[in-house]
Amino acid sequence: MANTPQSAKRARQSEARYKINKMRRSRIRTFLRRVEEAIASGDHAAAQEALRAAQPELMRGVSKGVVKKNTAARKMSRLSARVKAVGATAAPV
Repeated sequence: MANTPQSAKRARQSEARYKINKMRRSRIRTFLRRVEEAIASGDHAAAQEALRAAQPELMRGVSKGVVKKNTAARKMSRLSARVKAVGATAAPV
């Protein structure tokens, strides 16, 4: 329970920030899930398109402080490697 007006305001701000960050995190996860689903379906073109859409969303999360920079870089690296692997198996040599 907040005892001073300042701490009450900080509690309100914290709650508002929590809701905003929760929405941002959810949006990022949605974009990443779309990439995962495209990879699972084996459709290289759809996976590439989903990855292109997910990258700016993930970087936006970094700039807003929802996701750490290295975490975003790791996720992008791993996803792009998996998308590339889908393309390698789909295309005849």
